[in-house]
Amino acid sequence: MRRNLLIFCLLLLSIVTIIVLNINSVQSQSDMIQRGKYLVDTVGACGHCHTPRAGAEYNMNRYLAGHPVNTPHPRYNFSMIQQGIFILTSTQMTAFSGPFGTSFASNLTPDKETGLGEWTEEMFIQAMRTGLHQGTAGNRKIFPPMPTKHYAQMNDEDLKAIWAYLRTIKPIRNEVSPPLNSRGRPY
Repeated sequence: MRRNLLIFCLLLLSIVTIIVLNINSVQSQSDMIQRGKYLVDTVGACGHCHTPRAGAEYNMNRYLAGHPVNTPHPRYNFSMIQQGIFILTSTQMTAFSGPFGTSFASNLTPDKETGLGEWTEEMFIQAMRTGLHQGTAGNRKIFPPMPTKHYAQMNDEDLKAIWAYLRTIKPIRNEVSPPLNSRGRPY
């Protein structure tokens, strides 16, 4: 009888422990996502470039979807340097052209074909650390105005929180153009 009571108590303690750990894990995941939202929407200001604008307002139907496919983009002319102009931007504030070429704000939504859907957390963190697309040496650099040197200084917990949040937003199909060199050709 005593042995059965001991087994029952141990079993009950195990079940309670598992439930408490699962509740804490859910709260931790929820907290991480909330932290990621805070970092994306305020500190990182990701939407300033990755969410197209409709006039002065952000087009929240395209939240973090990047430069809209098939929309005009600015074209830099080197004579603009003499006029003190270093960078041009599209009317949506999602494409940027300067002496470096033309860059387009990427689709940060979890769309599997056109966004970050096929990326892993490790790829995302390495991209932020290295300034290389998908975080690998064989890929191209992430172009201005993306402040990769600033994001490289973020700690792993914050980058993981950003990643966790980005996985929760609405996927939007939007094939963003690859960056163009100063002659207007893809790199």
